[in-house]
Amino acid sequence: MPDTAAERTIGIILVSASAAVFGLTGVLTKSIHADALTITCWRGFVGSILISLYVLWRRRQSGGRESLRLGWRGWLLAIEGALASIAFISAFKFTFVANVAIIYATAPFVTALLAFILVRERFRLQTLAAAAVSLSGVAIMVWSGFGTGHLFGDGLALLMTIGSALYMIMVRAFRDTPVVWAGAVSAFLLFVLGWFVTDPLAVSARDAVLLVAFGTSFALASILWTEGARLIPAAESGLLGSAEVPFAILFAFLFLAEVPPAASMIGGAIVLCAVFAHAGRDWQAARQRSA
Repeated sequence: MPDTAAERTIGIILVSASAAVFGLTGVLTKSIHADALTITCWRGFVGSILISLYVLWRRRQSGGRESLRLGWRGWLLAIEGALASIAFISAFKFTFVANVAIIYATAPFVTALLAFILVRERFRLQTLAAAAVSLSGVAIMVWSGFGTGHLFGDGLALLMTIGSALYMIMVRAFRDTPVVWAGAVSAFLLFVLGWFVTDPLAVSARDAVLLVAFGTSFALASILWTEGARLIPAAESGLLGSAEVPFAILFAFLFLAEVPPAASMIGGAIVLCAVFAHAGRDWQAARQRSA
């Protein structure tokens, strides 16, 4: 919990800024002409360097108390995170930015379901209701993709969401694992994979600039969220983090002139209502407990 109102304000600003920067992912991916694996390679290269510098700075600030030893749990996190990232970036190449962002918004509900199936972690009735409502919205979006060529991208977005949910479950289970450091290693694994599978240097000067910007934005968003989440309650950071979805849709409209079909807009509105209502109730409950 924050010590002062000033720290809480800073935390809100940092997490909100993180959501806005994360919202640029779809725009940057679609603006780059290179294939998805080349994009993940460069994003991993630049991101791993910047996040590693941040982790080392944080470790120095704490007097070297934070361990950098991953162990098998940390490596599992890194590999799983890398696979989810590949699906995430690829999804933007095959469907609308709004579809990917909104499907990903259901990650908390998918996490609750998988946690119940895998480790018998109970979830609240509120979460079950919100998950059912959001699932109906996703079903409308995916159904509209049949015969349009966007179904594959929607499927990748679903796969990425499941991967992210598994990642969240492992983060909670592996409490002694340096998660941010595992993220840096995950980003570097993407670079190594891309280097051996594709030719990351065969890109135009324009794409190279955008790729560096993409890796920088990824690292910046991760760092902003990490620093901001330290200063505000988890419920509040979750609510503010949900703003990534409308940011992504807004940026896609402003920079790409991308307007998703009516079915995506209807399904997306349903999902967003469920996500924000669920996050809002958590935030209100947290405020009442702290009052």
